[in-house]
Amino acid sequence: MKVELKKSFRFEAAHNLPFAPEGHRCRNLHGHGYVVDVVVEGEIDPKHQWFVDYGEILNACQPVKQMLDHKRINDIPELEAGTAEMLSVFIWNHLQGTVPGLKAIVVHETSTSSCTYRGD
Repeated sequence: MKVELKKSFRFEAAHNLPFAPEGHRCRNLHGHGYVVDVVVEGEIDPKHQWFVDYGEILNACQPVKQMLDHKRINDIPELEAGTAEMLSVFIWNHLQGTVPGLKAIVVHETSTSSCTYRGD
């Protein structure tokens, strides 16, 4: 049986969008309480009756969370643009190969705005 699981983590960070049009409010430095959903998919292990332990997913996320939490996102190589789109790709690249069955990364910048990346 195939299942899809989601484990979320949060971090606080500041950024600006230097490539936004002149006068756009997001060109200014501002912050977000980001929520990241790590979505995985795979077969249920008959022995354990689960696909993967949520704790394993969370442990794999800790290094990337430490890179981002309470930082200025634009100062991190590969994230100079500061967008949720590039942030979702960045997180995917750091979790790929360490999270079994990685299917998607969803970055929630606000409660009404998010970006989903499913790899190339």
